[in-house]
Amino acid sequence: MKLWLPGYVLLAAIWGNSFFFIKVAVEELHPLQVSFLRMAIGAATLLLVLVLSRRSLPGEPRLWGHFAVASIVLTTLPFTLFAYGEQYVSSVLAAIWNATTPLCTLAFTLLLRTERPTPARMAGLGVGFAGVMIVLGVWQPLGGGQLQGSLACFGAALCYGVGGAYMGRFLSNRGEAPVVLATGQLLTGTVQLAVITLLAGVPLVDTSVPAEVWWSMAGLGGLGTGLAYLLLYRVQSVAGVTTTSTVTYLIPIFAVISGVLVLGEHLTWNQPAGAAVVLLAIALTQGRLSRSRTRQEKLQSVS
Repeated sequence: MKLWLPGYVLLAAIWGNSFFFIKVAVEELHPLQVSFLRMAIGAATLLLVLVLSRRSLPGEPRLWGHFAVASIVLTTLPFTLFAYGEQYVSSVLAAIWNATTPLCTLAFTLLLRTERPTPARMAGLGVGFAGVMIVLGVWQPLGGGQLQGSLACFGAALCYGVGGAYMGRFLSNRGEAPVVLATGQLLTGTVQLAVITLLAGVPLVDTSVPAEVWWSMAGLGGLGTGLAYLLLYRVQSVAGVTTTSTVTYLIPIFAVISGVLVLGEHLTWNQPAGAAVVLLAIALTQGRLSRSRTRQEKLQSVS
């Protein structure tokens, strides 16, 4: 555990504070500018790592086709949706919506039949849907763009679900070094967002914004995108995919710390309550509750 735990906690802290960086940046920048600069800075960071590690980008056209699809659902769309959503909702709420990603991933893997449906998984999806409804607060009217902001953030989590299923099927098992795959994906996404941003009539860079916005973009791109990818693959190689996926549980904690203490954001009772229901659903779908019950039964039988 000592080998991967520091990187695991650091990854959760970086991703948790990414929502803080987005919130600061989107106050001055267009959401497309935020997602483009995030992607470009992250790609530049990984290109530097690629050069220092003396690796090269792949030349197979089919692989770049997979990068194009993966970039749409893993970076281009979700990065933009989170930036758009945080114009209307707090960074803490955006992080809570991000915590639904494992449920979205499971839903799409079941749809693609790469995972076997079991009673526990189906029950977990139902519980997870209830948790989403609690976070959303469907019993109360949402004003000031809160509904569209929440739906945008949840749409980003859905994109991550599609992207995770797509990567598992077409990219992760190819044998290339993780930094090569991550760099190729971010480079493709940078090109996609550059084209989309310019077609939307939005300049790629706004040099008139204050210094704190540039610091936030440096943190979001260099740390939250570039370094985070390297940490992700490092932790996965040591601890495994299942353990690494639980980093989602910690992200809202770090988002609450930065959002509440630094930005002065507020939580309503239904947001942490719904998040707890979502985490319960994730534990149910991953069989953690049944494994815990089995261990307790074994201990009781021994005693």
